[in-house]
Amino acid sequence: MRMTRRDAVEGVVHQNVTRTAADLPRGSTAAPVYADGMTFDARAALLTKRAETTQRLKGLDESFADIVESVRDSNLDDEHDPEGSTVAVSRAQVASLAQEGREQLREIEAALRRLDDGAYGTCARCSGPIGDERLEARPTATLCIGCAQQENASPRR
Repeated sequence: MRMTRRDAVEGVVHQNVTRTAADLPRGSTAAPVYADGMTFDARAALLTKRAETTQRLKGLDESFADIVESVRDSNLDDEHDPEGSTVAVSRAQVASLAQEGREQLREIEAALRRLDDGAYGTCARCSGPIGDERLEARPTATLCIGCAQQENASPRR
């Protein structure tokens, strides 16, 4: 059994943990170290993801501005251009990607707040642990695997 982030905050000791929260300075955000040498630092993962997403958004915003600028003073009739996609399609694609990036940033910020509040790693539906492997794969996860599977299996209205 591995130590969850919640266990680390609460100082729970499991058999294969070589460093617990009690071994860390008060208020430390360091990750527990497991006997197998694995560590997962949720805060570092979230901050890295936030920096990457912010950089990607900056590039998308610049691309959008370039697209708008490129047609501002032109007499381009891209709606009838048989050679390729329209400027409107390009604008819509970039805008959609930027919207996805902004949503990712909101999820990252919410995860950082949960981390600060001590609720990180707890399923929003069943209040059980989310699981280290899921959090490592998806640091912004709010549901455990079981609840996520139930949500994906239920018909959408």
